[in-house]
Amino acid sequence: MGPGRSRGSVSRRLVWPADVLVCLVWVASVWVATRVEAGPGLRTTALFVHLGALVLGMGSVLTIDYYGLLWLCGKRTLRQVLDFTAPLHVPVWTGLAGMVLSGVVLGPDPAVALIRVKLALVLLIAINGVHAQALHRTLQEQGDEGATRRLLVRGGISAVVSQLGWWGAVAIGFLNSRP
Repeated sequence: MGPGRSRGSVSRRLVWPADVLVCLVWVASVWVATRVEAGPGLRTTALFVHLGALVLGMGSVLTIDYYGLLWLCGKRTLRQVLDFTAPLHVPVWTGLAGMVLSGVVLGPDPAVALIRVKLALVLLIAINGVHAQALHRTLQEQGDEGATRRLLVRGGISAVVSQLGWWGAVAIGFLNSRP
């Protein structure tokens, strides 16, 4: 087993604790959200933060996926895509964290079916993000020659799940904000 493989297995071993942490943070945020009563001023501030975090997080996700499309079209090498998108994980996670924290203040009602779907999508986005980041590290470690079809399919699935999750949550947020 080569050094790239051993590091890849370390990345895989670190995924499940991150998944557990994401689930615990999600459960805690839903629990707190059902117990917080924010006044109009705080709700307005939280909505502004929520929208700003959406721009940051989803904008970064769209940029990552756009570069993936450039690679699929032969306009970038896989190495170029991986190098360019590596620093974008920080704004993705910052945006997602900002949306979760501000979302707690916005007081989603888990008794509403559409809100339950949105909350599930947020959890899906976060867990997918953990796995996408691990996949990104694996692809960087293995280089262009180690990018197996299986890894690339996982990347494609991750991108589709990400887009469906983000756009689904945005659509529900929009529908929920209408009077």
